Amino acid sequence: MARMDSATDAQNRHVISALVENRPGVLARVSGLFARRGYNIDALAVSITHDPDVSRMTITVTGDALTLDQICKQLVKLADVRQVMDHTGHAVVERELCLVKVAASPEQRRDIMDIVHVFRGDVVDIGNGTMIIEVSGDEEKIDAFVRIMADFGIKEMVRTGRVILTRGMQPT
Repeated sequence: MARMDSATDAQNRHVISALVENRPGVLARVSGLFARRGYNIDALAVSITHDPDVSRMTITVTGDALTLDQICKQLVKLADVRQVMDHTGHAVVERELCLVKVAASPEQRRDIMDIVHVFRGDVVDIGNGTMIIEVSGDEEKIDAFVRIMADFGIKEMVRTGRVILTRGMQPT
């Protein structure tokens, strides 16, 4: 399948949050719904909320609005799902966490630390020939940081995917 360009990706990117019962098997049922419809989940973050009986799933997918609307309607019908919202076009605060392990000779460490400072990140480990850096922010910030770190040689990387809350009094 051909890769969409960045403008198309941004237009077709949807961030959905679902409040679900905090029980075993809920994640499998929700992700199975996406799989049955032929949609890949680009990013998924799940954690408990202020209510320990409820978890929030933040799901990022790329696709057309009509199909995503149908998926949201089907999600609501699942027994363990309390609420579903598509946040496309909503004013939200979003963050993503990224840990990057880069090759770092003693001579490169200062340069890497200067870049980390610009991105308001933290060096969380310095090993024999590597550094692990933690950076958080929106997707564009993380993407920019990863592009720069690639010049040093990324050994390993992990990203959480987006977590979001809507601005103001509108519920997420």
